[in-house]
Amino acid sequence: MKKETLLALIPQQGILPLYFYKDTQVSIDLLKALYTAGIRTVEYTNRGEAALANFKAMRAVCDNELKDMYLGIGTIKNGEMAQTFIDAGCDYIICPGLVESVAKVADANDMLWVPGCMTPSEVIAAENLGAKMIKLFPGNIIGMAFMQAIKDLFPNLLFMPTGGVDTTKENIEGWFKSGVCAVGMGSKLVTKSIMDNKQYDELITATKNVLAIISDCKK
Repeated sequence: MKKETLLALIPQQGILPLYFYKDTQVSIDLLKALYTAGIRTVEYTNRGEAALANFKAMRAVCDNELKDMYLGIGTIKNGEMAQTFIDAGCDYIICPGLVESVAKVADANDMLWVPGCMTPSEVIAAENLGAKMIKLFPGNIIGMAFMQAIKDLFPNLLFMPTGGVDTTKENIEGWFKSGVCAVGMGSKLVTKSIMDNKQYDELITATKNVLAIISDCKK
């Protein structure tokens, strides 16, 4: 039932925070700050040598302290990489593109996978492979008008833009009006300054503000 749970949780939350940081403890502390702000699922991105070790440490924290936090892994580009993180305990997989080998590994493990797409052909291919949620990437290049233009073609898919999504009400509201179920938010929310300077209170405040904006958008 985990796939169904996540397909409900991500739209309910309305935002999927994502980040990578080389230091293990900072990665954990950022996760805890997001949890304190009300976040219950996070994408940790596989973008550095420390990603796997950090992910395993974060998985242990979720299991021991943050039991209702779902931890996904992003920037997965092949099936072998997917299996490595499945073995490490990820709850779902997100790709920057459409990778058939990842789809096969995820399906074999009955796991949610979210491919990155930026054309109608890619979205069709993803849907034919069984995808239920599509990551529009990079969101700031594709734009809201693209989402509005294609949404009626894919009534059974959920869409989430990632890349360049801002924390402003205007930007978030525009995306939700275009038809997305959630927004992926990385460096605009979990900023370099917050990570480098361990500004966890600032992250909590910013995340709560974004959640409030999203709540208003859904009314």
